[in-house]
Amino acid sequence: MSSDHPSDERVASDGRVESRPLIDGVSRRLRRVFGGEDVPLLGAVLLVGGLLYVTYLLTHDYPAYGAGLYLEIADQIRTHGYALPEQIPGYTKGGVPFAYPPLMFYVAAVLRDLTGIGPIAYARYVPGILVLLYLVPYYFVARDLLASPRRAALASVLFAVTPAALQWHLSAGGIVRAMGLLLVLTGTYVGLRLFRHQDRRWLVPAVVCFGLTVLTHPTYTVVFGLTYLLLVACFDRSLTGLVTGAAVASGGLLLAAPWWLEVIQHHGVGIFTAAAGTHSGLGGGASRLLSEFVYLMDFDTEALYYVGAYAGTGYALYRRQWFLPAWLFGLGYVVGKPRFQFLAGSMLTAVFLVDVVVPRVRQSDLSVGRQRTASLLVAGVLVLGAVGLGTAFVASASNSHAGSTTMPSFMDEADEEAMAWAEQNTAPSSSFVVLGDAAEWFPLLTDRTILVGPWGVEWTTPERYQSQLELYESISECGGAPCLTAKLQAYGHSPDYVYVPKGHYTVRGMDHTQSDRMRSSLVAADRYEIVYENEGAIIVSVSTA
Repeated sequence: MSSDHPSDERVASDGRVESRPLIDGVSRRLRRVFGGEDVPLLGAVLLVGGLLYVTYLLTHDYPAYGAGLYLEIADQIRTHGYALPEQIPGYTKGGVPFAYPPLMFYVAAVLRDLTGIGPIAYARYVPGILVLLYLVPYYFVARDLLASPRRAALASVLFAVTPAALQWHLSAGGIVRAMGLLLVLTGTYVGLRLFRHQDRRWLVPAVVCFGLTVLTHPTYTVVFGLTYLLLVACFDRSLTGLVTGAAVASGGLLLAAPWWLEVIQHHGVGIFTAAAGTHSGLGGGASRLLSEFVYLMDFDTEALYYVGAYAGTGYALYRRQWFLPAWLFGLGYVVGKPRFQFLAGSMLTAVFLVDVVVPRVRQSDLSVGRQRTASLLVAGVLVLGAVGLGTAFVASASNSHAGSTTMPSFMDEADEEAMAWAEQNTAPSSSFVVLGDAAEWFPLLTDRTILVGPWGVEWTTPERYQSQLELYESISECGGAPCLTAKLQAYGHSPDYVYVPKGHYTVRGMDHTQSDRMRSSLVAADRYEIVYENEGAIIVSVSTA
């Protein structure tokens, strides 16, 4: 029987029939994705990312910042037989409602069940793996937009070492946020295929990427959606482009419907609008312009990254190239998180270095050979300087975080020992007020309730969130027992115990040193009795008399 389709078989030299359509098809697709320079250049990018990851692990016995609430959610999912819980206990009296997108909590629950890995180790190792993964789609997005593998590699190295990105993705919360960025960048590459190259075969992958982003993190969902709006506006201003964009949005929301429908059933639709009013919200008028784009007024080493991004923005506007400047400005203004500016900002910096800085060196009075050497030397010094600053940032070897140490750990060995004592020596119904950022980990590691803390409270009301945040910050900065008593009485809290850090600790990531008067004032106060103490923490019981 004849066929209109080409044969899927070929005859080998020994007469055997071989079938290779799948292998050949995969090979052709890989060759279309990876050009001749891509493998070594992408390898160099991942090598830089790996350097920062290893540096972070070597300098952090405990993860930077916090993920206690995230991992408590994962544990509650395990406890509920992998069903969605309605409340997360431990974080303020009565707990907080569960409305977070659940994808990475399920991933954490499954991985911890399968491997037995502890929560501290999970929050320490997993974010770095996700950071390395998101550098891959970033490279291919940059290659498409910059039309050059080498420029894409330079942009990717710059993004890999950008402090604003590392702070939120390599640290403990990266178990969720880094996955959000991985999905955004993968979706952006798909979106370029879909809108810039108008290949509608990428519609289903776009829907899947957006749906998974909705199920990962609300902020990254906004970043994804705004990115797609800009892709349509810049590359596919047609009825087909608009319909395709609408299909991605509706399809992704439909894919995530089992989660958001159940949340609405438990808590009502107002829970989402309540959360949108916290964490600076979306937009923000003139104040957002000042807070996000006049960063250079507070100059430090991190500002160098902004100098490059904004110089590149000016150059792109001069060249009438709109997408990258619009991407930088749109995300910076609408979302209000500096890390998202560098999705475009690192690419703009790379273009500025290649198109403006290096040619200026080559136009010098040096001989042709020396011009080439000088331009390579200048480019190398700038890139190595950026890598050095990024490495110092992840190693907590700089004080560029508003004058505080970068990438601080919220807890240390003394905190872990004190929390183990609390779990073993206090009643399960005991309530605590914990001073300092160790509070974020406390409910997870002790199975006890903290009465004060903003974590998860954004899902209640903006007013309650703001009240908890203000009390947490003010009480964490107390330097003596009278301050503690006044704050607790003013807000009507009667904890069974108060947990007080000794020496250095952080409040919202900012360095603090506990006053030497704190311990003596606790001893002198009739209201408090020290029941546990080590080199880094004091736990006092609180009298109700």
